[in-house]
Amino acid sequence: MKAYIKAISYYLPPTALSNKELCEVFPNLTEADIYKKTGIKKRHITTEGIVGSDLGFFAAEKLFEEHTVDRKTIDYIIFCTEGLDYKGPVTACILQDRLQLNTNCGAIDLPYGCTGFTYCISIAKALIESGQATNVLALTSDIPSTVIHPEDADLRMLFGDAGAATLITATENETIAIGSFSVGTDGSGAENLMVKGSGTRGPVDQEWLDKYDNVGGLKYGRMQMNALEIFNFALRIVPPLIESILAKNKLEKSEINLFVFHQANAFLLSVLRRKLKIEEDRFFIYMEEVGNTVSASIPIALAEAIKCGKAKKGDKVLIAAFGIGYSWSGTVITI
Repeated sequence: MKAYIKAISYYLPPTALSNKELCEVFPNLTEADIYKKTGIKKRHITTEGIVGSDLGFFAAEKLFEEHTVDRKTIDYIIFCTEGLDYKGPVTACILQDRLQLNTNCGAIDLPYGCTGFTYCISIAKALIESGQATNVLALTSDIPSTVIHPEDADLRMLFGDAGAATLITATENETIAIGSFSVGTDGSGAENLMVKGSGTRGPVDQEWLDKYDNVGGLKYGRMQMNALEIFNFALRIVPPLIESILAKNKLEKSEINLFVFHQANAFLLSVLRRKLKIEEDRFFIYMEEVGNTVSASIPIALAEAIKCGKAKKGDKVLIAAFGIGYSWSGTVITI
């Protein structure tokens, strides 16, 4: 049995934060400055009480409706987020019930960020090709806005909240073939992008709440990023990642019709494109209207590339993700 991507849908919270609104909070910035630095015009922000699993749920319901998917055929659900509902139980179990999936459905959480989508489809492919599942629902959903300090202009201009739903299946008809994966990890860089005060090690306590009392307590933790180190990490690791993906799929760079990377930052992506000597018309960026949506960024970009005709039937698309962890992974899919 082989594994294929059957459908992708995504959901954006209705509330959007524009560059103009950011400039009202940070008068030292201009709309042009923000756009030049990030390639983003607006990002969607969740509202109080609507968390990552909600966005994943809404994306799944859209997928069932938009692609006429029978929810009763789902036999495995993977929920990927860095904002799980609880430390226990598994949020995917809650989503199984909420989405009214069959009880013979496997359910796992994947607490990943930037590389979440590529890891999800890698695991889904393994489940299907080993005969453990036939239809895997992968939900990639993140709400980075809830862990950003209100006065952190660099992070607020960059990140947006979103949920994406992807159906990976053993059925070949009208599907996207999934190739071989290249993966990597270097935990020595973990502290360069971390949500402090968000887990068992160094949890939120009264001292933390008092420290951030003027901004609501930051009760879900605070994201902190060493932007220069993350930039250098991407420049260092992405070129060999691309070479590894191509080698594992026995392809030359010239045979790839389109490159879709984790939508980290439009400036960084442009630097990477030039470093890798990829022509602009073979490199897809979709950030202007959504920002960096973490684990949902690649499926959103893929859905839009297919929708606008940049990724056409028969095209080979190289997808590559990199970021928090440090972690990186990617593959080649055939539309």
